[in-house]
Amino acid sequence: MKKYLFEKAKFIKSATQAKDYPILRNLSGDIMPEIAVAGRSNVGKSSLLNNLFQSRHLVKTSTTPGKTQVINFFTLNHALGFVDLPGYGYAAVPMSVRKQWGPIVQAYFDGREMLKAVILLIDVRRIPNEEDLQMLEWVLHHGKKLILVITKIDKVNQSERALNTKKILEALNIGNESVIQYSTTKGIGRKKLVQMLQDILGE
Repeated sequence: MKKYLFEKAKFIKSATQAKDYPILRNLSGDIMPEIAVAGRSNVGKSSLLNNLFQSRHLVKTSTTPGKTQVINFFTLNHALGFVDLPGYGYAAVPMSVRKQWGPIVQAYFDGREMLKAVILLIDVRRIPNEEDLQMLEWVLHHGKKLILVITKIDKVNQSERALNTKKILEALNIGNESVIQYSTTKGIGRKKLVQMLQDILGE
């Protein structure tokens, strides 16, 4: 089984239309497998990606959450593609901007056969909303593997963490087989996420 190294992350480009989405190829010219990361604004996507990539500032945090409706493409070690999907659900953003999210993400799902899995991020302090459920529906509809990452677990105590995780799983109507609790500040979850991705990419 090929082992992917989660290092040497490189930003490739941002895009808003399918015609501008890059085809990521490795050094041999083969199309790279891709992993997409999704979640509502302020869920900690940028922090998680920087932690996963072991790069402090590669993934920029927007000063206005949810405002930038673009897809960001990255590569890891010239072998694996990572796709940062636009955040959703930020109430302070005009509705006209929020409505851009659906078509952009739908166009990405419809045309990316190389997409192997989607990492869906949910804040441990939030119950999944309609857009979280829509994202889950897209992932399952397109037959992609799902990894649910519950973020910011350092913000609650142990009992709240367990109770809130149970509520999140019930709201999404999924089991706990592919669930990871994550804290970038405490260094929790990265090792398990890397192993889970290795397993999926090796299938």
